[in-house]
Amino acid sequence: MTRVAAVDCGTNSIRLLVADCDPATGELAELDRRMTIVRLGQGVDRTGRLAPEALERTFAACREYAAVIAEYGAERLRFVATSASRDAENRDEFVRGVVDILGVEPEVISGDQEAEFSFTGATKELAGHDHLERPFLVVDIGGGSTEFVVGEEHVRAARSVDVGCVRMTERHLVVDGAVTDPPTEKQIAAMRADIEAALDLAERTVPLREARTLVGLAGSVTTVSAIAQELPEYDSAAIHHSRISRDRVREITDWLLRSTHAERAAVPSMHPGRVDVIAAGALVLLAIMERVGAEEVVVSEHDILDGIAWSVA
Repeated sequence: MTRVAAVDCGTNSIRLLVADCDPATGELAELDRRMTIVRLGQGVDRTGRLAPEALERTFAACREYAAVIAEYGAERLRFVATSASRDAENRDEFVRGVVDILGVEPEVISGDQEAEFSFTGATKELAGHDHLERPFLVVDIGGGSTEFVVGEEHVRAARSVDVGCVRMTERHLVVDGAVTDPPTEKQIAAMRADIEAALDLAERTVPLREARTLVGLAGSVTTVSAIAQELPEYDSAAIHHSRISRDRVREITDWLLRSTHAERAAVPSMHPGRVDVIAAGALVLLAIMERVGAEEVVVSEHDILDGIAWSVA
């Protein structure tokens, strides 16, 4: 066993996994997994820069994670940064802060690398599920981008497109600095058109419709699962490998797009940091399911973070 730590810093959240990995058996024993909403990508689509307050929120989470990593005595650490820090002019400021706190340089990975890690993390333990048909289509709906990966045991094709729950919310649902509550039909139509254009782009590279099992990752998908199950609180065990029908996803998406901030915030399984962006994330998921003809989505709590941990081990 090798004790490793993996950090995934995305547009909306930063997450930590400390685990013991055995590459010989494919076993990953989770010791600590946590997530903090830091909204690093706040305003990046508009300004091209990481906001000072977003950087400070991220660095505060890094300081907390440094203490956890030290407590468990992880032998190796890998810090991967995704969409928001790829796009920012002042990414050097972000890099310096992470190095000062955690002692490693964040790797600003490409969308293709992001997809590879997501696929490994999501499918490594699904290999023994004979009832799940291959190929898998793994879809990782992040804050700034969405990754599409098709493969059997290994990645066959992958593509990252700039459609995510934060980016879509900021681009289409924010007026005069505030999220429209609820959005207008015109706003929803514009957002849907943007998502469809991104799916067209993804399909140029990835044979989306060849997939036989759709696997959905990240907070938008897991939150939709929690709502579908009417969980009294967020429950990773209940969410992991749950299945949601396309009709249920459509029902939830329609409700989220019609609801107010207060109504969404009242959902017991809803993380406060997702209240304003969950409707856009659910719409991305629904559009994907409709495009590929998926009758259901298999939800995975294991994703890019687990793939990063395996790459360290």
